[in-house]
Amino acid sequence: MADDDASMPPDLEIPPKQDPAPPVPGAQAVVSPSPTPEDVLRVEHISKRFGPVTALRDVSLHLRKGEVLGLLGDNGAGKSTLIKIICGFQRQDAGRMFLHGQPYQPKSVDDARSKGIDTVYQDLALIDELSVYHNMFLRREIVHRPLPLLANRDMKHRARQALDEIGINIPRIDVAVARLSGGQRQAIAVARTVNSDADILLLDEPLAAMGAKEGSMILDLVARLKEEGRVSIVMILHNYVHVLEACDRVSMIQDGAIALDKPTAETSVEELTEIVVNEYRRARAAAHS
Repeated sequence: MADDDASMPPDLEIPPKQDPAPPVPGAQAVVSPSPTPEDVLRVEHISKRFGPVTALRDVSLHLRKGEVLGLLGDNGAGKSTLIKIICGFQRQDAGRMFLHGQPYQPKSVDDARSKGIDTVYQDLALIDELSVYHNMFLRREIVHRPLPLLANRDMKHRARQALDEIGINIPRIDVAVARLSGGQRQAIAVARTVNSDADILLLDEPLAAMGAKEGSMILDLVARLKEEGRVSIVMILHNYVHVLEACDRVSMIQDGAIALDKPTAETSVEELTEIVVNEYRRARAAAHS
């Protein structure tokens, strides 16, 4: 996915502030979380369309320093689209973003990474033919100077350290990732992002394809990062138990907007489930009418 950076327009201007999109009849009410002085990231009234399809119509959210924010929503709700806008892979049609209080409009994924935002994508952004350690340093390779030769020994050592740190067992790091299991591939993508110098991590379904043991290790890693307070995390999850366990706050996207924003201590699996059930009821009623 990183290779797609070149397809981004070379010069992107910060879009002017626009009014929120008009409400959709019968849609869930829009919630606009209140910004705080501790915010490291803030998005305001983000909208995005793909031809006739509205992926996001009015999304506002904020992320505090050291916070883990759970981003929820049904399949197709726009969660991954929002992550791709924040990380510079796509550009919003309207709305504004702020990073550490300053206007933020990344020109590419590499530009966002240079500003301290790194991402685990839903499709992992791995190259099957490359080795584990080469994927760990994809588009961030360590090279010898003055000759631009890959520092393979150094990258192997650092890759092994990063994987051991999150507790995922990958016996050989010189094999192609195509030979690994889905959980091992997921672990490589997570370790690559966590091992970066980023202070904001965007994790798009980091537990996908993982078994219970591997998933618990990733949740333990998130808990450790939260305790250290060095990074802030936005994490897309589908398991509400994991959300309440790992996250400080939860935002739910419905109808292309934030429909709920609460500290996890003030919500429950039952409430989150009921919100989704009500959405299906509204959709069925609209279809029958």
